[in-house]
Amino acid sequence: MRAAALLAILLATACGATANTAGDWKPRGDVRMIVPFAAGGGSDLAGRAIATALEKAQPGLKVTVENREGGSGAVGYSALLGKKGNGNYLLATENAILSLPLSGQVSFTRKDFTPVAKLAEDGGILVVKKDSPFKTCTDVINAARSGRVSVGMSGAFGVDNVIFTMIEQKTGVKFQRVPFESGGELVPAVLGGQIQVALLNPGEVIGQFKSGALRGLCVTTDKRYTYPEFADLPTAKEQQIDVSYVQFRGFLAPGGLDGRERAYWEQAAKGVTKTAEFQKWLKDNYLQQAELYGDDFGKYLEQLDTALAPVLKKPS
Repeated sequence: MRAAALLAILLATACGATANTAGDWKPRGDVRMIVPFAAGGGSDLAGRAIATALEKAQPGLKVTVENREGGSGAVGYSALLGKKGNGNYLLATENAILSLPLSGQVSFTRKDFTPVAKLAEDGGILVVKKDSPFKTCTDVINAARSGRVSVGMSGAFGVDNVIFTMIEQKTGVKFQRVPFESGGELVPAVLGGQIQVALLNPGEVIGQFKSGALRGLCVTTDKRYTYPEFADLPTAKEQQIDVSYVQFRGFLAPGGLDGRERAYWEQAAKGVTKTAEFQKWLKDNYLQQAELYGDDFGKYLEQLDTALAPVLKKPS
C-alpha cells in the first residue's frame, strides 16, 4: 500500500511538472511587432493598436513596432519568414498574406507562418475629391467603359487590388492602377489629383470626410455602415456592382513555434479585445470586432485563400 501511495505521488508530481513546463514560456526581452507597410495607413494603425493592447493585456510585456515597408508588404513578411522558431517576433497581418502568394510574386505562403489571431474587420470606401464629376460608383464604371480612370492602391497586391480586380471581372472594365505603399499616401494623391479614385478604410478618411475634402461613392461591405458618419453611403451591390470584400486585421507569429509559444500568444491575443485601448481603436477607426484564434484563424485563411484563387491567378 505504501508503495502504491508513493507511486501515486510520483505520478502526480510528474504530471504537475509537465503541466508547468507546458505553460511556462514567456518572451525573453522586448517583442518586435513588424508592420509590413509604411506608417500612417490602416495596417500601421492596426499594428500599433494591437501592440499597445498586448502590453495592457500582458503586464510586463514590451512590444516595439517596426515598419518594414516595401514590395506591397513582401519585405515585412519576408523579414518574419527569417525569424522561424523565434517567439519574440510578431507581424500585423491582413489580406496581403494571401494575395501576395497568389500573385506569384513571393515564394512564401500562409503556411510558413503561425496564425495567432484575427481580431477585427475593416471595410473599404471608394472615395474621390470633392470636385470630382463622379457621384456614384456606377459613374466610375461608366467612365471606365469609355475612357481612362486612374485608381490608387496601397500595395500592388493588397486589398485594393483584390477589390478593383473583382469589379473589373464583374463589369468588364479596366482601370489604370497606380500603386502606393500605404493608405496614408493615397489620401494626398487623391486630393492632389494624381489619381481619380481610391479605396480607403473609414479610419483613413474620416478627417477628410468631416472637412468635406473627400466624398464617398460606395462601400464594399455586404451591408451599409451603422456608424452615422458613413451610414448614407450605399453598398456597391446597391449600385448594381456585385462585389463585397473586407480586410481582416490580426497578427501572425513566425513558423516553427512549439506548443508552449503558440499557447502563450493565443492566450495573450484573447486578452487584446478586452482592453480599453483596443476598443477605442475599433471605435476611432470604424472597424467591426471579429475574433478567431489559432487553428480557427488558420481555417479562415484557408477558406479565404480558396475564394481568392480565381480572382488573383498567378501569371502563366
